[in-house]
Amino acid sequence: MRIAVIGGGPAGLYFAALAKQLDPAREITVWERNAPDDTFGFGVVFSDETLDGVTGADPAVFAAMESEFARWSDIDIDYRGRVQTSGGHGFAAISRKRLLQILQQRCAALDVDLRFSTQAPPADQLARDHDLVIAADGVNSATRAKHADVFGPSLDQRECRFMWLATDRVLEAFTFIVAETEYGPVQVHAYPFSSERSTFIVEMTERTWRAAGFEEFAATEYPPGQSDTRSVDRCAELLGAHLQGHRLLANNSKWVRFTTVRNRTWRHGNIVLLGDAAHTAHFSIGSGTKLAMEDALALAAGLEAEPHDLPAALERYESERRPVVESTQRAAQASLEWFETIEHAVGQEPEQFAFNLLTRSRRVTHDNLRVRDRAYVGGIERWFGGRDTAPPLFQPYRLGGLELRNRVVAAPVATYSAGSDGTVGDTELVHLGGAAFGGAGLVLAGATAVSPTGRITPACPGLWDDRQIPGWRRITDLVHAHTGAAAGIQLNHSGRRGSTEVPAPGAPGTPLTADGWQTVAPSAIAWADHPAPHALTEDQLGAIAGEFADAARRADTAGFDVLELQAGHGYLLSSFLSPLTNHRTDPYGGDLTGRLRFPLHVLDRVRAVWPAHKPLIVRISAGDWAEGGTTVEDAVAVSAALHTHGADAIDVSSGEVVPWERPAYGRTYQTPFAARIRAEAGVPVIAVGGYSGYDDANTTILAGRSDLVGLGRAQLHDPAWTLHAAAALDHRGPGADWPRVLSAGRERPRTGGRERPALVLRPAPAPDIHQRWRPAQAGREAQAAPAAPSGRTV
Repeated sequence: MRIAVIGGGPAGLYFAALAKQLDPAREITVWERNAPDDTFGFGVVFSDETLDGVTGADPAVFAAMESEFARWSDIDIDYRGRVQTSGGHGFAAISRKRLLQILQQRCAALDVDLRFSTQAPPADQLARDHDLVIAADGVNSATRAKHADVFGPSLDQRECRFMWLATDRVLEAFTFIVAETEYGPVQVHAYPFSSERSTFIVEMTERTWRAAGFEEFAATEYPPGQSDTRSVDRCAELLGAHLQGHRLLANNSKWVRFTTVRNRTWRHGNIVLLGDAAHTAHFSIGSGTKLAMEDALALAAGLEAEPHDLPAALERYESERRPVVESTQRAAQASLEWFETIEHAVGQEPEQFAFNLLTRSRRVTHDNLRVRDRAYVGGIERWFGGRDTAPPLFQPYRLGGLELRNRVVAAPVATYSAGSDGTVGDTELVHLGGAAFGGAGLVLAGATAVSPTGRITPACPGLWDDRQIPGWRRITDLVHAHTGAAAGIQLNHSGRRGSTEVPAPGAPGTPLTADGWQTVAPSAIAWADHPAPHALTEDQLGAIAGEFADAARRADTAGFDVLELQAGHGYLLSSFLSPLTNHRTDPYGGDLTGRLRFPLHVLDRVRAVWPAHKPLIVRISAGDWAEGGTTVEDAVAVSAALHTHGADAIDVSSGEVVPWERPAYGRTYQTPFAARIRAEAGVPVIAVGGYSGYDDANTTILAGRSDLVGLGRAQLHDPAWTLHAAAALDHRGPGADWPRVLSAGRERPRTGGRERPALVLRPAPAPDIHQRWRPAQAGREAQAAPAAPSGRTV
C-alpha cells in the first residue's frame, strides 16, 4: 500500500508511524512545507484517557513522551485576588517542538519517507498514484477547500480574540486567570509544559480588545513567523500582577479568532481528512493535538481492521470517530460561548465563579467534581448553603412572597385531558397531585386557555368560566392538604397555533377538520399548513387582555399560589414578541418596544388583579433558533421589561415559534439563555430543557445559572423524581419531605447480591488528588507535592 500524508504535524506524523509499525511493507511519504525544526506554538496538553491509548498503540512513542512530560492534577482559578483549587483532574503536557521531534525520530526509525521544506502535490494528484491520501494539512486545509463540494465544510469563526504566548513563569497546575481591567475582563488559559515554560493563552471579547487599544496594533500586517510585539507588551502590562515579574514569550504570536471546523464527511474516494482539517474544538477544553493524535490512532486501527477493503476502513474510521469528536465539539461550543459571554459571570463571588467556570462545558458536573475532589465540592456547598447542609437542589427559595421548599419545578405540561367545556378531571388531579406528592417545590398546570378560542385543542383546560373553578379547586386543595408543594397554573392563548387535533406524542397538532375555530395572531401569517389567522384589531387586543385578567381572578379563587403567563412557544403573546411572526406597522409591531407593547399590557392587567403576595411568572422563548428571529440580547431586554412590570421570575424556554427552527438540542441546552437573563436582566429565572438527572440540576443551581430548575419529560417519566433524587443523594429533611402515606418508601429497596468479606490487612492509602508540577532544580524530573487546601486564598 502506498500512502501519501499531507502535513507533518502531530496528526500526520503519528499516523505515519502507527501505519508503518503495523505493516512495514507500506510505502508512506510525508510532505511538510516547513523545516523539521520549524514549529509554532508552545506546549500541548493531554488527558489521561488519551495517554492510555498512546501507551497501547506505540509504547516507544509513549516512553519518549513520558520522559518529557509535565504532570499535574489540579486546576487553579485565579479571580479577584483569590485562587480556588479543584483537584483530581489528571493532565500531562509537553513542548510541541519536542513532541514533533519524538514523532519525526520515530518515523525515521521506521523508514517513513519524510520530505520537509517541500510543498505536497495536490491531494487529487496524489490520489491517482497512491492507494490512500491523508490530508492532515491543518485548520486552513487546502485539500478541504479544493473539494468543499464533497467534504461540505462549515467554518464558524467566533467573536473573541486570542493570542498564543508562553511565559517563563513555571505554573504548578492548569490555571485560569480572569483579570478585571478597566477595559473589561481578560482571561488567560495557562499550563506548564516543561521545567522552564508555561503556555499562556490570552483571550478577550471583541469589546475589551478594542477598548484596550489592540485594534490599532493588529492593523499591521505581520509576515509568517513575526509576532505582534506591541500587543505582547500590552498584554504583559495588563497581566503584570499575574506574571509575577516573569516575561511573556512570543512565537508567531498574533491576534486571531477561533474557527470551529465541521465537515459533512471526512472522506472523498481515497482521500481522508485528519485532525484540524476535519474538525476543531476550542482550546478551553483541551488540545487540538490530543484530538489529532486520537484521529491518527483511530484511522490506523481502521486500516488494521479492514486490511483489504479501503472504503470499509475509512467508513469505520469516521463512523467510530465522529460521535466522539461531535461530543467533544458540543462541550467545546458550550465552553467557548461561556468565555465569549464571560461578562455575565464576572461579578459572582470567587467561590461561585470558580464552580461556574469548572462546569461551563456541562460535561464536568457537581457529582463529577465531587468524585474528583470531595473537599472542594464540600467547600462550595457550605458557601452556598451556609448552615443549611442540604444539596443545592433542596435548598429553599423565596419566589416573590412565597417560600418554596426546594428548587424543583414540575414544569407546565399539556395533558389534553379536559372535557369539551374546558373543565379538568381526574387525569389532571393525578398528574399534578403526583408531582406534588413526588416532592416538587412548585407544580404548574399547563396550557390553560383564557377563552374557548384560546385553546390549542378541544381537550385543553380553561379558566374562562366560573364553572371551571371547582375542578381546579379540587386539585389545589389536595396539594395543600397533603404536600408541602405550591400549586401554580399557566394561562395561555394559543394564537395561530390553536384549533388543532390532539397531537401525537412528539408531533405538532394538525388543523381541526370539523368544529374548528378562527385563529388569531398579530399578523395574518399561518403556522405551517394551518389556515391563516385573523390579524387582531386594537379593540380585540383589549378584549383578550381582559380575558387574561378574568382568568387570573378565577385562578386566585381556585386556590392557586402561583400564576404563569405563557409568552413563549409561538402562542399569542409569543407571536407578538418575535419579528418573524409580528409584521404589524401600528404601535404593536416594529421594533422591540412595539412588539413588547401588547404582552406588557396583558401583564399589567393581570398583575392588577393577581394578589401582590402571590408570585407571577412569565414563560418566554429566549431564542427562535431561526435566522432573523429573537436573539438572546432581545430576550434579556424582554425579561427586564417584564420584571419591571411585575413579573417575579422568568421561565426561560426557547423555540417553537416557527416551524423551520433548528434548535441545538442537548443536555440542559437552554440553560445558557437562563444564565444570561439572570445575570444581565437581574431577574430570577427557571431553567428548563434537557434536564433528566439531579446532577445537572444541582450544577445549574450551584453555578448561579438559575434559581429554579423545571422538569418536563423527566417529571412525566418519574412523578417522584424529587424524592428519588433526595434518596440517591442520601438527603433527608427540609426540601425532601416524604408524605406520610409514602414514608415507608423512603429507604431505597435492597438489591440482590451478598455481603463481601473485607480481606485487606491494611487499606491502600488514598491517592493524592492534588498533584502539582514542581520540577526539581536539577532537571525535568517532577516531584509530587501537596497543594494548599481546596478553595485556598492566595
